[in-house]
Amino acid sequence: MPEGYLTTHVLDTAKGLPAQGIRIALYRMTGDAREMIAETVTNVDGRTDSPILPKPDFAPGTYELLFDAGDYLRASGQAGDDPLFLDRIPLRFGISDAAAHYHVPLLLSAHGYSTYRGS
Repeated sequence: MPEGYLTTHVLDTAKGLPAQGIRIALYRMTGDAREMIAETVTNVDGRTDSPILPKPDFAPGTYELLFDAGDYLRASGQAGDDPLFLDRIPLRFGISDAAAHYHVPLLLSAHGYSTYRGS
């Protein structure tokens, strides 16, 4: 039985603060097809209240996190003119170790983002 799980968080690197209120969807990829398996919103700490992919549902495969950053950037006064440079940010990644904790954060500003595999 798998013991791994997936977590994420969002940091606003322009403000140096957690990004609260960002909607996040998690998809499981099968070839070019994707199936939404979870949805959540970041809390005051920029984190989700629980793992976005908890231990019972965790399995190796290809996944995509879709961060709806546009509403946050508009609300925080960082968006600029429409269309936004960054609005919906997809991060596609693979999970190969069924027993590991995968942490895939988003470091966000209005004109750039980065990610990494954390712990």
